[in-house]
Amino acid sequence: MAELFNHLILGFSVVLSVQNVLLCLVGCLVGTMIGVLPGIGPLATIAILLPITYNAEPIGSLIMLAGIYYGSQYGGSTTAILVNMPGESSSVVTTLDGHAMARQGRAGKALGIAAIGSFIAGTFATLVVAGIAVPLSRLALGFTAGNYFAVMVLGLSLAIVLAGGSLLKAFCMLLIGVTMAMVGADQITAEPRLTFGSQDLYDGFGIAILAMGLFGIAEILRNLENPERRPFAGDVVGGLLPDRKDMRESAGAIARGSLLGAIVGIIPGNGATLSSFASYVLEKRVSSHPERFGKGAIQGVAGPESANNAAAQTTFVPLLTLGLPSTATMALVGGAMTLHGVVPGPQVIDLHPDLFWGVVTSMWIGNLMLVIINLPLIGIWVKFLKVPYRLLFPMIVLICCIGIYSVNSRPSDVIQVALFGVIGYVLHKLKFEPAPLLLGLVLGGMLEDNLRRGLILSHGNVLVFLSDPLTLALLLVTLVVLGSALLPALGKRRELLAEED
Repeated sequence: MAELFNHLILGFSVVLSVQNVLLCLVGCLVGTMIGVLPGIGPLATIAILLPITYNAEPIGSLIMLAGIYYGSQYGGSTTAILVNMPGESSSVVTTLDGHAMARQGRAGKALGIAAIGSFIAGTFATLVVAGIAVPLSRLALGFTAGNYFAVMVLGLSLAIVLAGGSLLKAFCMLLIGVTMAMVGADQITAEPRLTFGSQDLYDGFGIAILAMGLFGIAEILRNLENPERRPFAGDVVGGLLPDRKDMRESAGAIARGSLLGAIVGIIPGNGATLSSFASYVLEKRVSSHPERFGKGAIQGVAGPESANNAAAQTTFVPLLTLGLPSTATMALVGGAMTLHGVVPGPQVIDLHPDLFWGVVTSMWIGNLMLVIINLPLIGIWVKFLKVPYRLLFPMIVLICCIGIYSVNSRPSDVIQVALFGVIGYVLHKLKFEPAPLLLGLVLGGMLEDNLRRGLILSHGNVLVFLSDPLTLALLLVTLVVLGSALLPALGKRRELLAEED
């Protein structure tokens, strides 16, 4: 306990500098704004802003990117409650009871309990991250090349199973991503592979370029084809502070949502969305008045909002301790760490303790900021919804082009972003989800590296991967995960996810 306390003191000493506090504030504000605006999302926003962080300090960059991610969970609830338009997929459930409360003149209480629940859940999740990170990273330090290879295979299999839509299409996207990870100089011999004589491909595909195209530009193209909607929110929001009765009814939902979200967030997959749905189902089952759900039950707001915020923060655990990004957004954050010379994994805590504990404690500071700044700015966020998208997208494209060109000063990078943007748009039309492709690109290099290291150490003996108990166990779990993907219930869930997207 004393060691954990010292670590948190170190983290607060790092994050409470003027620069890092401002970057945390910027991340929270941007995250809230993109959470409010439907159709953008944290993944596309981080992809667009990633090049801007190249010239900043690693700690400040990661604090800002983390703020964007968990800040978007707050913003999504605002429009879900006021105008029945979830800014984020994790806020879809909030519309059921949140907007019903708004129609009853209790929008302020719904917004207030969402903010309070999110802050409590964020505080709990921060303690969870701080408490389990060190033991988990120490366990990972003893991993062999075979263990890491099995972990990467498990991560890739989960990327397939937990993606929406067709299993075959998800597998194809993952395979393309792993193949793209092999483009460029060989890690051992430095010989060019799959470059087809192009010097631009010698360094491989840039994560920022790929992500900005597949998610940023493609998202813009998708939004342009949709008719613009001008939502209307009532003028009367009501009091923002829940009364004692509301707090008493919500206390259990907040506690259960915080615990459920913290656990689900650690599991690879879209933890924030999954945890909010699971929390809503749980609250409806444990409630003595389940008939109230969908008609303005405050527990239907408190539980899911607590769960998705807790999950958004514990999603960082696999990345920071195992080097395993559990979502496409975490893959981008991991890419940002690598570009700053910090390799995600168990050595981060020992080699960069100021960065690790600074990011962890910034989550608590960020959650406090979100509570303070979000409720007074509700009117401004609603006005953002009335800005026509045709006026927003030229500025977004300009930021993309300037940001990616400023990294290497190569026009070819801008061309690649445009090309991947068109490819991402076509993939969406064909119902191919690009997230497994990005995870394949990020994990593919580590998968190949650990496979080759294991084979070199065993003098080419493939059976070494089956002789180690942990490696064998992880591979067996992978087979179970892939087998479960064939279950009818999971197949229906995948179709629902695809329809929601």
